[in-house]
Amino acid sequence: MTILDNSHEEHSAPSPRTPQPATRGPRPPVPDSFLDRFFQITQRGSTLAREFRGGLVTFFTMAYIVILNPLILGGFSADNAPTDVAGGWLSAAQVGAVTGLTAGVMTILFGLVANLPFGLAAGLGINSFLAVSVIQEVTWAEAMGLVVINGFLIVLFGITGARTAIFRAVPKELKAAITVGIGLFIAFIGFVDSGFVKASAGGPPVQLGNGGSITSVPTLVFIIGLLAMGILVARKVQGGLLIGIVATTFLAAVVEAAMKIGPASAANPGGWHLNTPVLSGQLVSAPDLGLVGQFDLFGAFGRIGALAATMLVFTLVFTNFFDAMGTMTGLAKSAGVAHKDGTFPRLKSAFIVEGFGAVAGGATSGSSNTVYIDSAAGIGEGARTGLASVVTGVLFLGSMFLTPLTSVVPLEVAAAALVVVGAMMMAQIREIKFSKFSVALPAFLTIVTMPLSYSIANGIGVGFISWAIIGAASGKAKKVHPLMWVVSAGFLVYFARGPINLLLGA
Repeated sequence: MTILDNSHEEHSAPSPRTPQPATRGPRPPVPDSFLDRFFQITQRGSTLAREFRGGLVTFFTMAYIVILNPLILGGFSADNAPTDVAGGWLSAAQVGAVTGLTAGVMTILFGLVANLPFGLAAGLGINSFLAVSVIQEVTWAEAMGLVVINGFLIVLFGITGARTAIFRAVPKELKAAITVGIGLFIAFIGFVDSGFVKASAGGPPVQLGNGGSITSVPTLVFIIGLLAMGILVARKVQGGLLIGIVATTFLAAVVEAAMKIGPASAANPGGWHLNTPVLSGQLVSAPDLGLVGQFDLFGAFGRIGALAATMLVFTLVFTNFFDAMGTMTGLAKSAGVAHKDGTFPRLKSAFIVEGFGAVAGGATSGSSNTVYIDSAAGIGEGARTGLASVVTGVLFLGSMFLTPLTSVVPLEVAAAALVVVGAMMMAQIREIKFSKFSVALPAFLTIVTMPLSYSIANGIGVGFISWAIIGAASGKAKKVHPLMWVVSAGFLVYFARGPINLLLGA
């Protein structure tokens, strides 16, 4: 603490007429508004401006889901949409509307109840699982009924404290490894989405660009955006990520106007991925919410039998449960609100609200909603409270009416922000004692499995199982929490669900 220079009064008594301050130095800031007090903004070292900027950045990095989810679940006709076992399909326009609605409502609710800067939207792993596998056995309405059941089970785990107990049983080194693994995972997502790395034909699993070279203009825009955002963050420019996203989107729009690159396709592999940076057609349109309530809660059990339906629910629960747990662990650490043991404020409330996201997603036929790791971009912008989530949620609600605006930001620009944030999350690796191999190997396996298998849940499962087995075999069985064994056994079933399903089918 800085001491004022009062050497000339050092040996004299203070004047009785002059009141002496009880303390020297600056007083802690006092919240001066309802929003500040309700969201504990000053208490967490943030400001209103940072929260609003963080909410904006999170929305812009998550907005792609309003476009992508309809592409995964729906179509404009049965010819280009995933059809279920009865030939039914979902309208892309309706899926887009309920995607924005559910993400908006659940993100606002999460911000108000959990007071954390996390955005919620349709989970990409589960929506793909539904579209590729589940509807081959049941109808869309029945599949969404299974999602609702999955959500109620997760809520139950949250209310009873089971989810919190499992969270607390995870060693702090493994929690740090989960954070680092997620950082690598989202960076890898950014590299893939931008075309910076691609699958190779007959060579290594991935390669740089096309044949080892950067050949597309959108990927070049990604690189420029990545460097620009990196420079702004390195120079600690306030709003660096948001400035970078807006500036790179403007650059992309100029490039598209000049070169007419167009969207990526088989005939145009060097095009923009997901969104082409142009405004066209109507800017405002009324959302069609016809899918709300179109689910069949127990229809799948009658169609395929109790055992097969239960296995589908088991898969949904494990994916939902541990993806969200790992994501919240990493985000809480990035936001600086995590305690030493990896827990964070309003932990139980966060788990319960996230579970209701799955219920709401199934009830609206937009797929299970869960916490998005993309929220790390808003946290990197300075967001520390639920106010940022409220801002993100309001923008999601607006996206139902302003779909053309949400589709201006190309995936290459959002990908650059993800890579920058992934680099930020790597800082947690210092919490892992790699000098102890019984710690190092499970942590390493957790970190690398996430990006290599494209799944947070897989990384957590491999980490849990290896931690329990290696800990017990190296003479430290008493230090392995009993819940680690229980969850590891569950993960063994999860990893073997393919053969189990075949046996059930037989």
